[in-house]
Order: sequence, then C-alpha cells, then structure tokens
Amino acid sequence: MRKLLPLILLLIAPAAQAGGITHKITTSVSAVSDGAYSIANRVGSTYSMSSNNITASTLGGVTAPASATAAGTFKTNSYAQTTAGASTSFSESFISGDAVAPIGSGSGVSSGVVGNLPAFGSVTTYSGASGNPTAALTSVGAITLGVTGPGQSVVGSISSELNFN
Repeated sequence: MRKLLPLILLLIAPAAQAGGITHKITTSVSAVSDGAYSIANRVGSTYSMSSNNITASTLGGVTAPASATAAGTFKTNSYAQTTAGASTSFSESFISGDAVAPIGSGSGVSSGVVGNLPAFGSVTTYSGASGNPTAALTSVGAITLGVTGPGQSVVGSISSELNFN
C-alpha cells in the first residue's frame, strides 16, 4: 500500500500549468475600388432688374417654357430714361435655365470612366477606379498589397500579441 501511495497522490494532484504564455498573430487586408458617380443639379431660369430714373414701357423677365421639358426664355423689354440729364442707373441680368433631359441621357460609365457628362448648370463628377486593387495574405502571415490605377486604396496590418499569465 505504501508503494501505491505516491502513484495515487500523482493521479489526484492538479496538472502542472504549461507556462501560461499565449502568442497571437493577426493579419488583415482590405482593398477598396471606388465607383464612378455624378451629382447634377438643374439651374432654373432667373431674371433680375434694378434701376433708378428708368421708365419701363415693356418690362423684361422670363417667358414661360414652351413645354414641360423646356427652360424659360428671356422676355424682350423696352426701357427709357425718365428725366433726361438726371443721374440714372440700370442693371439687368438673365440666366437661362436647364432644359429637362430625357431619362437615361445622363452619365454613362464604362470601366470606371465617365464618358458622358450630364449637361446641367451645376455638375460634379468623379470617374471612379480603373483596374482592380490587389491584397493577398500568405500562409506565413506576409502581406502583398498593390494598386493598379486611380480611385483605389489598400490597407494591410499585422499585429502580434504576447500574454504572460
């Protein structure tokens, strides 16, 4: 029985901890290829006139559009100085607005390039990416990153965490 006591104690004793060290390596990559886009805002027709010592026999302005898709046009006018030789000021401005474009006639995008731009008074266009970005991980944790044109971004990171318990 005495000879078996050390063996019994060994079997019921807690297992020894194997160091308490952990090592974690994390590798990640991200690749983004931006898309093309346009923001187009139609500009309306506007007219303004300001004067001092002016008489209007026919006041200028904006004529109503001929159709629902047309822009307003400039209305003819006739002005004369009210008092000859007196101080006079006159200012007149007209902005011709955008006609309504048919559906499907806006921007055209091919291979990330905007070939057709909308013809409106205020347009912002971004052509987008051309080609494909590359991002690869190897089995040993190495990273390979690459871009092939504009409008692309790639990000890679490797982090190593070592814990002692």
